Amino acid sequence: MPRGRPPHPDVLTPAEWRVVEAVRHGMTNPEIARRLGHSVDAVKYHLANAMAKLGFTSRAEVRRWTGINRGSALHGKDPDMTEPLALGPIGQISRSVADIAAATAFYRDRLGLPFLYAFGNLAFFDCGGTRLFLAEGDGGPAESILYFRVPDIHAAYARLIERGAVFVDAPHMIHRHEDGTEEWMAFLNDNEGRPLAIMAQAMNPR
Repeated sequence: MPRGRPPHPDVLTPAEWRVVEAVRHGMTNPEIARRLGHSVDAVKYHLANAMAKLGFTSRAEVRRWTGINRGSALHGKDPDMTEPLALGPIGQISRSVADIAAATAFYRDRLGLPFLYAFGNLAFFDCGGTRLFLAEGDGGPAESILYFRVPDIHAAYARLIERGAVFVDAPHMIHRHEDGTEEWMAFLNDNEGRPLAIMAQAMNPR
């Protein structure tokens, strides 16, 4: 019998994918370690293995990589380049807070915003169909970010690059909900270097 683990069917293992997606989201190794509950050394190990498999030598190459996990609802789907580019409604607005527990209590109990879910130092609320995203401390954005909904994130990414938009990362999955719904995002800069994002949801048909 051959020794060791059998080869994984995807280009990366699940652990490597989790680290790579976090890197594509702009997180540092300590931030990834805290978010995933790993040690920093474990994060470095998984990232080094992923980069070796992909033939990358820099973190910047990882951020620009457009690979898709085989388990994702978007795997194997070609971007629909026949539809004209149209940024949809604003799907999310972010805000950095000093104390996530206090901020959650304020927005939920004092303002009465419907609470959606939380994990780690993040909390999400519904504002009439637009999601408010609160993040605590160094895990949060430096300023508010506008997230535009798009029906096909890879097609929108390609169209915007054709128009000269400067992205800081490729489309990447940032979270999979318990019902299987995936949250995808890609970040770009406006003409003054401030962050914007496009976002989309995807779900495997049952």
